[in-house]
Amino acid sequence: MKNLPTKDQIRQWIIDNPTLTGKRDIGKAFGITGDARIDLKRMLRELEAEGALEKKSRRYREEGALPPVSVLLVLPPDSNGDLFAQPLEADPTDTPPRILIMPQKGDPALAGGMKILARLNPVGGQDYGYEARLIRALGSNPLKVLGIYRSGSEGGRIVPIDKGADKEWRVPRGHEFEARDGELVEAEQTGPKRLGLPQARITARLGDPSGAKAVSLIAIHQHGIPDHFPDAVISEAEAATPVTLGGREDLRGLPLITIDPVDARDRDDAVLAMADPNNAGGFIIWVAIADVAHYVRPNSALDREARKRGNSSYFPDRVVPMLPDVLSGDLCSLHEHVDRACMAVEMRIDAQGNKIGHRFTRGLMRSQGSLNYAQVQAAIDGTPDEKTAPLLEDVLKPLYAAYGALKLARATRQPLDLELPERKIVLDDDGKVTSVSFYERYDAHKLIEECMILANVAAAEELVRLKRPLLFRVHEEPSQAKLEALREVAEASGFTLAKGQVLKTQHLNRLLSQAQDTEFDELMNISTLRSMTQAYYNAENFGHFGLALRNYAHFTSPIRRYSDLIVHRALIAAHGWGDDGLSVWDIENLNETAKLISDTERRSMVAERDTTDRYLAAFLSERVGSEFAGRISGVQRFGLFVRLQETGADGLVPIRSIGREFFHYDQDALTLTGSDSGLVLGIGMRVTVRLAEASPLTGGLMLDLVGLENGPMPQGGRRGGGKYQPRKPVKSAAKAAKTERKVKRTRR
Repeated sequence: MKNLPTKDQIRQWIIDNPTLTGKRDIGKAFGITGDARIDLKRMLRELEAEGALEKKSRRYREEGALPPVSVLLVLPPDSNGDLFAQPLEADPTDTPPRILIMPQKGDPALAGGMKILARLNPVGGQDYGYEARLIRALGSNPLKVLGIYRSGSEGGRIVPIDKGADKEWRVPRGHEFEARDGELVEAEQTGPKRLGLPQARITARLGDPSGAKAVSLIAIHQHGIPDHFPDAVISEAEAATPVTLGGREDLRGLPLITIDPVDARDRDDAVLAMADPNNAGGFIIWVAIADVAHYVRPNSALDREARKRGNSSYFPDRVVPMLPDVLSGDLCSLHEHVDRACMAVEMRIDAQGNKIGHRFTRGLMRSQGSLNYAQVQAAIDGTPDEKTAPLLEDVLKPLYAAYGALKLARATRQPLDLELPERKIVLDDDGKVTSVSFYERYDAHKLIEECMILANVAAAEELVRLKRPLLFRVHEEPSQAKLEALREVAEASGFTLAKGQVLKTQHLNRLLSQAQDTEFDELMNISTLRSMTQAYYNAENFGHFGLALRNYAHFTSPIRRYSDLIVHRALIAAHGWGDDGLSVWDIENLNETAKLISDTERRSMVAERDTTDRYLAAFLSERVGSEFAGRISGVQRFGLFVRLQETGADGLVPIRSIGREFFHYDQDALTLTGSDSGLVLGIGMRVTVRLAEASPLTGGLMLDLVGLENGPMPQGGRRGGGKYQPRKPVKSAAKAAKTERKVKRTRR
């Protein structure tokens, strides 16, 4: 025992030699051999039990001290420009120690959010506890996981909700972020596999899996939308730099502006219109689009990831972008008063809005203003603000004048004229729905749409003329079966859709015009939309039925759609504007790319719709038992679908809840007829319903029919009156899930 050091000597040794703190190192330092090593082990355990030391990965250190080599998260620079960091392995519930990063000659530039491996030296007498010297940068892109937390005695585990996940994640003690068993959590990988499981630290608690913050995350993971950029993609994006003029056409003298939603982060299109001096009553219209192809080169990591995603996905509380934010929100975004690379088209239209010429160029532009739709419309309507006032005469009014001509061409062409209001879901800071309304649609929206359509047509026509491969946006005419179904709905509503002629959009517009300003207005718009085939991408051109266009391709949104990037590359290759045009691989795999991005587009649409349904169900869940005005939007053998007037939410009225009598289903007329009362329930009828169930987790609404447009339900309708009694819960969870799946399939 005389060879053993005292406890104070052991503690001092560990403080003085932070890199030599294993049991073997300590024994060697004090010359401990043989059986004395058992006594050393006992002393170390006693120091650990007393709280003087803590053991981490078979090494000892002073209680509360950080290891000499640690992984740190770099914080944003402070007011003096100094960079501080915090340890990733610190208990997230404790206040982390302040660590000053001491730059050394040759170190790479560091930025907030990056992770680094650094050597730490404790210091005294400062407002920080450690100084850190960089060993190497680890990047800023940890692997993330979303799942349900399950607590355990030694930390816990995360069960991912991603259907493709085949393993759980281990959460060590101290990294639980005070998460409770059964909560939905976000976490990031912190270490290699141990005991067969990867290790993670919880970074955010999202609470109840059916809660507000979890809604879009669940949809993202359920539908397999990639929401994590690989390190190679982030590295390529962060290495990008602003473009200089070089051989580009200088467009910075043109007063181009962007007009977007008020909350837009990425601005990929700018517009300008001016009177054409050589064309009486005509206009020159410029559309400039972010030159994403300059940054996302063929077969790069960025390109492969963008192709895999296909498009950005938009949710009420977040965006899952196709490109990292350093590109989508910065270098590729046409922010005001900064130089930005662009692909631009100069188009000439005559007084009737017909395109009589176009010219494409690769340029450098500078937006003169980042405006929003309401702001622009207010300026035109006589109330400009400080941003729009200087642009009103020379920029905004010419745009609206050009739009007037484009409207004439649109009226002649007669694209499908659907009026489908877009729902606006407003969330508070906690992700809870505060209101549901509909976006107001201005002429400013229509102006931008017409300019973008014109540019898309020009891109398709240019590549067809040059006989270059591209991806067309294809929309085929409805099938005969869907047309017949639409005809039956129209006849049931008192309208006609003629038979025996080649269908054109003008025939459908005539039907919509018949329904306009009637009680069936919304119904006919929805029914016409449902009769349409879904647009898709294809290397072959089958035209665009809905827009009544022969040649159409997507060119105007390469930040958020991969199809547009392909069209940009095709234009670059066709005009010899650089080595970043359409590659041989792009051309050989054009059909596969078309199929892939058509599928990703549908995936995003379903995920976005599911998210909206869940938010609406969550919003309405506090009003179970309340009555709502609505309209029957669908009839099936198992019940009625009713669209609520207030929110636009759809719910199911099960046939078993309508009344005590038997109801006959007429598939041709799309009606339910009571066998005793003769009551006929059909599409378009105004009804009053009572909310019986609202499931935020699935987005399902169950309704009870309590009244018709002419009064209450006839005698015998068991839900027609009296005090509301909540519906008894479905006995079988499996049966409830089956019903919900059936409802969703029918609605889609």
